[in-house]
Amino acid sequence: MWNEPKEWELRALPRLRATESTPLEDKLIHMHFFLGGCDWYAAEYDPADRLFFGYAILNDDLQNAEWGYVPYDELRAVKTREGIEVDRELPWHPLPARDIHRIRSGMGWEEEGP
Repeated sequence: MWNEPKEWELRALPRLRATESTPLEDKLIHMHFFLGGCDWYAAEYDPADRLFFGYAILNDDLQNAEWGYVPYDELRAVKTREGIEVDRELPWHPLPARDIHRIRSGMGWEEEGP
């Protein structure tokens, strides 16, 4: 994995279910991982089980994108046939899910306008 998070960065994320009462659009996204048309947005993390909770978009398929759990070690192991690995967007500053265009699109939160 390119730009792999340090252990202290992972421990700084809210624990699993810590933001359970937070509406999805208000959940802070603390990390963004990507590879090709795939994006993983991490909102929570469990250091014991090495498990993220967040939003995943696979193969640019916004219609089937969803909130769920992603094992960190499985994310680290994802590679293309050419050996390209998942990368982490740097710099990244925590943002509410509603402020991330790809999540807004997948969730149907797009603002209507002219």
